[in-house]
Amino acid sequence: MNEFNSINEDLVSIVMPAYNCADFLGTTLDSIIDQTYKNWEVIVVDDCSIDNTAEVVKEYMKKDDRIKYHKLDKNSGAAVARNTAVELARGKHMAFLDSDDIWFSEKLSKQISFMEEKNYLFTCTSYTKIDEEGRYLNRTIGVRKQSNYDDILKKNPGNSTVIYNAEVIGKVTIPNIRKRNDYVMWLSVVKKAGMLYGMEESLASHRIRNGSLSKKKANLVGYHWKVYREIENLSLLKSSYLIIYWVVVTVFKLR
Repeated sequence: MNEFNSINEDLVSIVMPAYNCADFLGTTLDSIIDQTYKNWEVIVVDDCSIDNTAEVVKEYMKKDDRIKYHKLDKNSGAAVARNTAVELARGKHMAFLDSDDIWFSEKLSKQISFMEEKNYLFTCTSYTKIDEEGRYLNRTIGVRKQSNYDDILKKNPGNSTVIYNAEVIGKVTIPNIRKRNDYVMWLSVVKKAGMLYGMEESLASHRIRNGSLSKKKANLVGYHWKVYREIENLSLLKSSYLIIYWVVVTVFKLR
């Protein structure tokens, strides 16, 4: 049993969908345990992994009861896993961390302080890129100080950097879309929060894995179109413009 809760720290719920991530999950969970901010829970929702993801989580649960585990009945995709974790969460703040990414040790302390001092409801931070072995790839992805809905349509925040105040804006869930579901999540949150505020300091690392969904950019065009036209109900003209913008930015690696 861990008695880490502080009367000065509100509970942060960390949402973590997981699928076949056993090779990286221990490092990810270690980066949470090492946080200087102690009042957190992490909800790992296993999307029916076929590796030993469950065993890794359960070993960590023996050492730290702030780690929770839930397994879906069938493989359903990251959107369902993410929604399930959100529904199970109990915290004032909702944070998000992919099962192969890592946080720097002061991530929660600095970001929660930033939110509380400025009375911000929705925030993100800059982040770095690492390879499968955890080596820095000499790339840092910066953030705008303020981003509205139209800004996020053009530039999605780093998924593992986002925190929003669920006590004020409520829990946000998303349609069951297999890819770009994090994009839909942040568009949904900013509609409620009004603005996304960025911390320029890098407080997390995104791991680039061989064969990962994030690397298969060409396959994502159809999902972007689905987001713009079917979920966000944007006009044909605006959707076409955003597709062209995204393709150009992606092809020329402008971010």
